[in-house]
Parts: sequence; structure tokens; C-alpha cells
Amino acid sequence: MSIKSIEKFRREIGLILAPFLSVLVYLMPLDLPTDAHIVFSIMVFCIVFWLTEVIPLSITALLGVTAAVVFGVVSIKEAFLSLGHPVILLFIGSFLIAQAMTKHGLDRRFALNLLSKEFFLKSPIRLIAGFSIIAFILSMWVSNTATTAMLLPLVLGIVHMFRQKKIGETGKFAVFALLAVAYSASIGGATTLIGTPTNLIGAGFLKEEGYDVDFLKWFLLAAPITVLSYISMLLYIKFHVRNFKLDYHKIKKLIAEEKKELPRISLGEKNTVFVFFLAAFLWIIPGLANLLGNKELYSFLKAHIPEAVVALIAAILLFLLPAKKGEGTLTAKDLKELDWDTILLFGGGIALGKLIIKTGLAAYIGKHVAAIVSPEFVVLFIFILVISMIFLTEISSNTATVITFAPILIGILKELNIDLFYPIFGIIIAASFAFMLPIATPPNAIIYGSRLVPLSKMVKVGFFMNIIGSVIITTFILIYMK
Repeated sequence: MSIKSIEKFRREIGLILAPFLSVLVYLMPLDLPTDAHIVFSIMVFCIVFWLTEVIPLSITALLGVTAAVVFGVVSIKEAFLSLGHPVILLFIGSFLIAQAMTKHGLDRRFALNLLSKEFFLKSPIRLIAGFSIIAFILSMWVSNTATTAMLLPLVLGIVHMFRQKKIGETGKFAVFALLAVAYSASIGGATTLIGTPTNLIGAGFLKEEGYDVDFLKWFLLAAPITVLSYISMLLYIKFHVRNFKLDYHKIKKLIAEEKKELPRISLGEKNTVFVFFLAAFLWIIPGLANLLGNKELYSFLKAHIPEAVVALIAAILLFLLPAKKGEGTLTAKDLKELDWDTILLFGGGIALGKLIIKTGLAAYIGKHVAAIVSPEFVVLFIFILVISMIFLTEISSNTATVITFAPILIGILKELNIDLFYPIFGIIIAASFAFMLPIATPPNAIIYGSRLVPLSKMVKVGFFMNIIGSVIITTFILIYMK
């Protein structure tokens, strides 16, 4: 059965199941206030729609909030306040920086310059490391989808050359090179606050609970987890490609030819580099001040140049700085090409999350779950949360999953009297660690679309990465909690 057939069948199931389960939940005799009961019913409807992707994810989020207004749970003014949330502005600004990188070819120039280094051309695992390091680093700033799509032709070019020369086990090399790119893009995206939408969504929920997460703090907490996960992946792949041989001179020639086709560095690229480093500097400085114990400077910087404002300054500069005559580095056309689906999904999702907490639904679920969880088994409980998030996002959007379950987990952790910051941080990271199925993440779908990666191999390697990722995330969360 093709992916399109699966998606069609999934949508049909969702159209029937969502209203049925929603009504069923509403008719259940639960000890809940009326508003919380209605929100529970709406939440179930949205979960089914998100899992089956009947309509775009963002429209489902907005549908949920709209239904809450229709049924009198919340006023329209309060319901849609989240569409003006500061993290929305951070989304827009960071997306525009990434757009400028892709538009002016800065990402491709960076990739080819790194791959042309002698170190990466000496052995199969080094070459795979070269591709995967690029994916890991770029996806901290550019979407993992764009990163994987940009690297795919480069990997396929190498594979095609191997086939022409009839080098043995080319198929195995292709599989592991492509998996390394997709997995590294997903892992790398979890490293920075702006690397993936789920990080920003998680930071938004934590902020609502009084936890301030700056750019540097997120990086310092996430980097050990993502770097160790990346190294684990590379060691696993090294074992499987250890007997593969390649022609160093041929690869060097191919990379050199690709590099030769690059145009001279343009004014647009220079502008993008300048704006990128300016934004990165302004994002890091408040966290650095906090790290050095200068609370006064930290408070001043957070008040006057918070992450969202820095992102807006960067975006405005990209429209102002000329790339060619009469045209900025970015134009109105680039604004139209933004990922508005994710932006609206965040706005609607945060609004729905607030309702889950405000109406007492999160506390209700938390109380009942807490009653069956012994404080002695907190370690096991956190591991179950992490691994459940990973496997759940194999079949559903990680963004929608985080939006739905983060407020509920906050309620559970409160009932258990556990400081919620690190467990919630852990499940946010876990939301980027789905590696088994093509439908799990866009990078997985892109490399599966090359028809060089068998589903059985993706499932096998992905399952290993899911388990390793669960253990690494849980371990670090427990260390941080202590």
C-alpha cells in the first residue's frame, strides 16, 4: 500500500472516529465542571483529527478554539490572544532568517565547503559523518525538511558515482548515508530554541508556568543530549559500513565539480551572514549574562531585547538590506512562502493548551494519573513519558502531540509534586526523536521518497535510535533534576 493510500484511509477513519469519540466523551458521567467536560470532548476531537490529518494541523487547532468559543467556554477575545504570543514573533523571525539562507544558497555553500575538506573524503564513515554533521548543524537554524532536501541530491550524486564504478555494497552505503542525513537533521533541530517548532511550543508552555528559558540555557541543556545521540547513531552506522571501500579521488572530483558550479558569493549571502550572526549574538548575550551571575544586566536585556524582538529586528534588516538594485535580501514574495501552517498551529494550539489547564481538565487528569503512580517509581514514570512521546510521534505530528499532551503532563507533574521543568523539557526533546517510519518526520519521508531506503531497514535502524534516544534523554533529565 502506497503512502498516499495510507493517508487517504487514515483521513476517512478520522472523519468517522473524531465526532463519535468526542460525543462519547461528552456523554460519559465524569466528575468534571461543565467547561472542563466540553474542553475534554473538544480535545479528543482534535487529537483524532491531528493523528489522522483530516485537515491541515493548524486548521484543526483553530477549529478546537473556535468550538470552545461557540460552546461558551471562553470569550473570543481571550480565546485568540495566543495568536499574538511573543513566541509567534520568534517563529516568524527565525523562519525568515532560514528563508534567506536557503534563498541565497548559503546553506549549500556551507555544505560543499565542509565536504571538500580532505578529512571527510578518506573513508565511508567519514563521508557519512560529513553529510550528517552538515545536517546536524544546519538544522539548528534551518528547518530539518529544507536541510534534508538540500543534502539529498549531494548524497544521490555520490551513490550514482559508486554505482557507475560498480563498487560493492553501494546499496548499503546509500541506505546508511541517507538515514544519517535524515536522523541528524531531526536530532540537530532539537539542539536550539529555534531549531524546531516543538522547542518553541514547549518553551511557550514553560513560560506560562513561570519558567523562563533563554536561547543559551536551552542550548546548554539540549546539546549534551543531541550530541551523544548523534555520536551513538554514527557508531552504529560505522559498524555497518566498516567493510565498504570508496574511491577517494573520484569523490574529491565530484565534490570539486559541484563546488565549482557555485556562483561568487553574493551581496544577499553577505547580508544573511551578517544578520544571522547579529541575531545569534543577541540571543546568546542575555543567557551569558545570567550564566556569569549578572542578574541586573540579564533582566535589562530580557526586558529590552527578548528573543522575539531580536528575531523581528533580524527579519526587518533582511527586508531593508539591499541584495540587488531595488530589492532587499528578502522580499514580499518570501513572506508569502513562510510556513504559516506551523505558525497558526502554534497560536491555536497554545490557546487550546491554556483552556485544558484553565478549566481544570489538566488537574483532573493529573490527579487520576498521580493516584496510580508511586513516588518510588518516578524514574520509570519519566522514562515511560519520554518513550511514549517518541513512539506516539511516529504516527502523528510532533507539534500537535506536544500541544495536546504538554498541558496534561504539566497537570500530572504538579499532582506528583515534581518540578515540571526538566520532565517537560525532556518530552519536548523526545518529540524530535521519531526515526522509524516515513510518516514520522519530513526528513524520513524525503529520504524514503528516494526509493533507496527499504521500509524494513528504516524501521530496524529507527527502532534502535528510538530506544537509545529514550535512554539518553531520560538519563540526562534525571541528572538535571538532581
